[in-house]
Amino acid sequence: MSQDTKNLSEKPKTSLKAKVQKFGTFLSGMIMPNIAAIIAWGLITAIFLSPGGWFPDAAINKMSSPALTYLLPLLIGYTGGKMVYEDRGAIVGAIATLGAIVGSDVPMFIGAMIMGPLGGWCMKKVDSLFQAKIKSGFEMIYNNFSAGIIGMLLAILAEIVVGPLVVAGSNVMAIGVDWIISVHALPLANIFIEPAKVLFLNNALGNGILVPLGIQQVTDAGKSVLFLLESNPGPGIGVLLAFSLFGKGSAKSSAPGAAIIQFFGGIHEIYFPYIMMKPSLFLAVIGGGITGTFTFQMLGAGLKAAASPGSIISILLMTPKDSYIAVLAGILSAAIVSFVIATIILKRDKSNPEDDDFANKQAQVSNMKSASKGKTLVTNGSQAMDYASVQKVIFACDAGMGSSAMGASLLRDRFKKAGLQDIPVTNVAVRNLKNENGLLVVTQEELQERAQQKAPHALSVAVQNFMNSPRYDEIVENLKDAQLGGSGAVDKQSAVVEAKEPVVNDFINVAEIQVAYDKSNAGSATMTTDILSEKINHANKQTRVKRVAIRDLQDKDGNLIVSTPKIIETLTNKYQHAQLIAIENLVDNKLNEISKNVQ
Repeated sequence: MSQDTKNLSEKPKTSLKAKVQKFGTFLSGMIMPNIAAIIAWGLITAIFLSPGGWFPDAAINKMSSPALTYLLPLLIGYTGGKMVYEDRGAIVGAIATLGAIVGSDVPMFIGAMIMGPLGGWCMKKVDSLFQAKIKSGFEMIYNNFSAGIIGMLLAILAEIVVGPLVVAGSNVMAIGVDWIISVHALPLANIFIEPAKVLFLNNALGNGILVPLGIQQVTDAGKSVLFLLESNPGPGIGVLLAFSLFGKGSAKSSAPGAAIIQFFGGIHEIYFPYIMMKPSLFLAVIGGGITGTFTFQMLGAGLKAAASPGSIISILLMTPKDSYIAVLAGILSAAIVSFVIATIILKRDKSNPEDDDFANKQAQVSNMKSASKGKTLVTNGSQAMDYASVQKVIFACDAGMGSSAMGASLLRDRFKKAGLQDIPVTNVAVRNLKNENGLLVVTQEELQERAQQKAPHALSVAVQNFMNSPRYDEIVENLKDAQLGGSGAVDKQSAVVEAKEPVVNDFINVAEIQVAYDKSNAGSATMTTDILSEKINHANKQTRVKRVAIRDLQDKDGNLIVSTPKIIETLTNKYQHAQLIAIENLVDNKLNEISKNVQ
């Protein structure tokens, strides 16, 4: 075997970060699908608790205890088993969880997160040993009795061993949490929570660790501050407001929309790229998180159940009557501190708008140019796949809900406008990706490694921000070009026109600047448009700047067309009225010249 063949056959190594993300996502994956049930239990408790609820009703509140003791752990155990081995694993996982419930006197969330996957794994191993050896006609007997026997044995094991061990462990953790709270050290947890969130461990922290511990605390105290540690929208909204007022370039223009989505929609992932752009802003979210948690703790804030997503709406719905002021104070204080620190950092930044995160943008442009050729080479030993083979687009995020659903909705709208409705666009959790042909996977840069491991044969596109990415234009253009057989870039003109030298110095009568693009420069054209618009706005000029596909350009007086030297060269002998300017890169001095001289 040659060295090249050997390398192709080897499995790719997984980085430590990807391993941590994978484990954290696995834990949160058992909780996330059942958040609706947790919210239902929390609403029943908050509204109908007798006494203490908004509308006390002892009869309705009778559902609260069975839901906490049986329904929620069984759902988690079922989900954990299904993640490992589909329906058979789910059934065995739920049976095994029942044993842990019976063997304890506390809500068995942690026990369910142990027994559910264990049940699925055991069932998978037994099937791998015996299922292929079963004679025809005996499949149903084997399937039912094997699952029943394995479930029974695991339930007995859980009742005798796992339940008591989890109770002991829960008591130790409860004592530890109570001690941390008693010495007012809980705010220090945000030193780890805020950076971990930005590394896409937010769901793992919130739903995999804090939610189970918080529910345990609710059974004793009626509310828990732990539900607020990760879901607090204050640190994120503070950073986004600072960018809205004192940011630069495209980050400033996109921050107000991101702030609305983050605060009211609860999609915290949307502010992560802003932090990654300027790592010093970790200080802002850490400071805001510590301040918010300190305020929560001092004022006795807490929620009845998990607030997911971390929206101000979800948080207020889960807030008991006596905690509204405390909860709002904690969120507001976190936002103020985060805003102040972020503002100081942004105002001390002396870089030009076009230099904002320029190195990262250059890397993005380089990647775009490789992908915009109509095909992308996917590693891990798979073959290259071109856009003509794409049959489905999937957005994959950590939980497969908020941010990926938003990105899928945006791309569906662009597909509709471009006439690409025949290509479905959906969203899933990265853990649920399937390795199938004809698939285009769009995911965040931090999660691309895991996405490629789950679907190595898929065409993979990484974005920084699901809400606003130039990669969407690239995807649309490449798919349209593929549907046209690779000839849909520019319409050929049969008429021969006399060559002319374009006038590049007469800016007085320019009414509109058109940044021209084809599939070779779609991403850089977007950034050029943003940079030029920002320069013109700073110069208090009114000239419009638009990003325009080559086929949609208009050769008329008053238009100034800006693009790469190659594109301008193709237009020079065809256009008689519009002015043409070629720029070499995003920091070309001609951009400054344009912004200074247009009206």
